[in-house]
Amino acid sequence: MKKIALFPGSFDPFTKGHEDIVLRGLNLFDEVVIGIGNNANKKRYFPVEMIKELIESTFLDTDRVKVITYDDLTARIAREVGAKFLLRGLRNTTDFEYENGISQVNRFVYEEIETVFLITSPHLAPISSSIIRDLHRYGQNVDNFLPYNLPKPTIA
Repeated sequence: MKKIALFPGSFDPFTKGHEDIVLRGLNLFDEVVIGIGNNANKKRYFPVEMIKELIESTFLDTDRVKVITYDDLTARIAREVGAKFLLRGLRNTTDFEYENGISQVNRFVYEEIETVFLITSPHLAPISSSIIRDLHRYGQNVDNFLPYNLPKPTIA
């Protein structure tokens, strides 16, 4: 049976840190499904469809990575795509505290799901989507932090 992991997140935007987690996840799983979720608590900066296309272009060389969008509970989507694992990256202890609570709730919703945490590679740990959004919003080049190039912002 195929080992499938769902890597969920808002990916606003998808960073080199996220890419690193996917690539390392491919050493553990037969397939990684990147799930771009709709987080009701967050207002998106980049359009979902644009980010989906950019992530797909990042992994053109492999058929072991798929990209989906969803608006549902992550655990239910994992079951729907046949994933028995959730893949998550941790940069620090704050990430762990947050992710630990979510993993417990996901087990409540989908008893067979296991959350697998990978520690972010040290050189990528300072990268966060929120920092990249702020830099981009004010016209700073962010290409060094992303596995693709973003369109330049329109500054009013």
